[in-house]
Formats: sequence, C-alpha cells, structure tokens
Amino acid sequence: MKCLFLAAGYATRLYPLTENFPKPLLEVAGRSILDRLIDDLETTGLVDGYAVVTNHKFAAHFRDWAAGRFGAELPGPGTCPVFGGRMAVVDDGTSTNETRLGAVRDIRYALEALAWSDDVLVLAGDNLLSFSLTSFLTYALGKGTSCVMRYHEPSEARLRKSGVLDVDASGRILSMEEKPAEPKAHWCCPPFYYYRREDLARLDEALAAGCGVDAPGSLVAWLSSVTPVHAMEMPGPRYDIGTLESYRSICALFEKA
Repeated sequence: MKCLFLAAGYATRLYPLTENFPKPLLEVAGRSILDRLIDDLETTGLVDGYAVVTNHKFAAHFRDWAAGRFGAELPGPGTCPVFGGRMAVVDDGTSTNETRLGAVRDIRYALEALAWSDDVLVLAGDNLLSFSLTSFLTYALGKGTSCVMRYHEPSEARLRKSGVLDVDASGRILSMEEKPAEPKAHWCCPPFYYYRREDLARLDEALAAGCGVDAPGSLVAWLSSVTPVHAMEMPGPRYDIGTLESYRSICALFEKA
C-alpha cells in the first residue's frame, strides 16, 4: 500500500503564517503535521511508500523536509525525486491559488507521475486525528472496497460546508454530496480516503463524467455512485487546521497531551 499526501493548496486563510511556508509542515507541539501523520502510519506496518503532491511554490520546502527525514535524494519515476527510497515529492507546476489544479486532478497527476499500481491511502496533509489510522486501514482491508471515514455533525451550517454522506446499516455509502444546500444526513466525510487500485484506474472515467475537481471528496461522491464504497465511523475527533485561531487552539491542545 502507498500513501499520498495532498499538499498543493495555498492555505490563504492562514496568512501571513503560510504565505511563504506550507501548512503541512507547520509544527504542532514540536512536530510538523506531516511528521505526526507519518509517525502514526509507520506503526501500522502496511505502508511501503509515501508521496507528497504539492505546488511549485512550496516544492523546495517539501524536498528539504523529505531529505531531512528520509535521507538522500535518489532518482525516481519521471521527474519525481524520491528521498531515501521511500518519499517522493511531486511538483504539480502551479504557483498561485488561482491556477491550482484542484485535489482530484492533483491525485491523477501524482499517480501518473509516480506510476503507482497499488492501493493508495490519500490524506490531506493539514488534518490531525486523535486516534491511530490503524483502525481505518483494518476496516478498509476487511471490507475489501474503497473506504472513507465519517463523523456525526449536528450543525447544518457546518454540513453545508462539508462532504455529506448518507449510509446504510452496513456502512455502504448510498450518496455523497459536497457542500449541499440541503443536507440529507448528518454524516461528514473528512479528507482521509482508502482507494483500491482498480477504483483509481477509473479516474479518467470520473473526470469525463463531470466529477468535481476542487474538493477531494468529489471523487468519493462519483465513485460511490458506480461501485460499493464504505464509511467507517471515526472512533475519536479529528482536528482541521484551517485558520490561525484553530491552529493556535490545536497547538495548545496537543501541548497539554
């Protein structure tokens, strides 16, 4: 299994903190967000390769970080450097928020650049969890389908800004909609996705069918309409670092832990 981190956004709501520095490398209680996610994944023993897809503006930051964590830069597939033989950094070539590809196109771009043919765990590089991803990977492998996570969101205002799932008793997704005007359910889908290789092979089909490109959950919305996709209820909270206020509060929370 491989793991792809989505890190091509520009985090404009966190300016000036992220004006010239990528959000996934911000430190939370002494460790970067990205390091915290990888530290957890390393304990699963299931991931044998990583990649970060980022924009041209921040690619050098990620290359420096990867060299420090994983080791020397080695030749990789295409133009993607691979550090220590385990972490690739994919530069999508964009330099501004206005020219960004969008999360779904970044997934497609990275998979083509890396020539991966494995199942892939796709994670936003700016979210943290209060629990290990081991439980999610165990769930996905047991279901044998592509899978996401879900949590109950009571606020309709927040639902209208999120990916909203409707699921059956087995956890299979019946429908998913990004930022619905009239939410059908109270299940939100955070940006943590497990994709089977055969489902990722349908990316071009999804885009041709009109799949949205900006929100990463748009791919789940399309995929769940054509093949079974399951959603695990999260066993604990997740932390979305979207604003300066949320970043400060999450840092304070983790420092107390």
